[in-house]
Amino acid sequence: MKSTDLISIHDLPREEIAEILDLAARIKRDPAAFSAALPNRTLAMIFEKPSLRTRVSFEAGMTQLGGHAIYLGPADISMGKRESVADIARTLSGMADGIMARTFSHEAIVDLARFADIPVINGLSDHSHPCQALADFLTVREALGRTEGITLAYVGDGNNVTHSLMYAAAKLGASVRVATPPGYAPDPEVVRRARADAAATGAGLTIGHDVDEAVEGADVVYTDTWASMGQEAEHDARVLVFRPFQVNDRVMARAAKGAIFMHCLPAHRGEEVTEDVIESSASVVFRQAANRLHAQKAVLVLLMSGASETR
Repeated sequence: MKSTDLISIHDLPREEIAEILDLAARIKRDPAAFSAALPNRTLAMIFEKPSLRTRVSFEAGMTQLGGHAIYLGPADISMGKRESVADIARTLSGMADGIMARTFSHEAIVDLARFADIPVINGLSDHSHPCQALADFLTVREALGRTEGITLAYVGDGNNVTHSLMYAAAKLGASVRVATPPGYAPDPEVVRRARADAAATGAGLTIGHDVDEAVEGADVVYTDTWASMGQEAEHDARVLVFRPFQVNDRVMARAAKGAIFMHCLPAHRGEEVTEDVIESSASVVFRQAANRLHAQKAVLVLLMSGASETR
């Protein structure tokens, strides 16, 4: 893997995404074989947002690879306020072997990578969630046996998860149909870039507002919370707008036979998805969550084991 950071899926060539997924599958099959992959390595984890899956998967992942992770919460680091992003990046570069950051601003991730001399991993920003997309397509490959040629229907808010799913799908040759309420579509620039990538792999990308059209015959039906972190004040208003975009039994019935349901969690049952769907045999949401560990361990190994030679 030639990339030295993971900022956006769009930055990675198709071959590197496949390399991550292949290694993640190997690590999942035989974790003991990688128990000393990162001996004495330290990952600094910057969190501006609360986290369950991101913190546990990265911290457990570093431990299982023979390394160590340090949690740095809002009280420890207030990027851009108590200390500049540039100074934080350069300070951590002298003490740790990698940085994972979960932030509001995507620009903060970009600046960390710009000023750090060690690998930087985007654990989530308001613009993208590459680690989630990697775990998602690892899950798709396990459940459906392939990623190329499948159709993924995304229903709901055109947010950071949508952006990374579109990027990853386009690179891997999977088609995506997005259905959002008017005014909540994905970033047009992300759509443009994803369409360019999709053209190179033969994948399709459609953006619209009709749930039935998006889901018809789809192999994967995916949704996310209607109000992301930082949008809590908009929750009640968003529920009224997004109610027709709930994934329920009627929606799943339009998907292909054997289709799977995905959600990056946390889920608000009764809002974006019904209890019946998330607890159905089609649901792979907890396999998705578990695969965050394996996908991120692959990223850590590929970026941090060779960091001294590539940075």
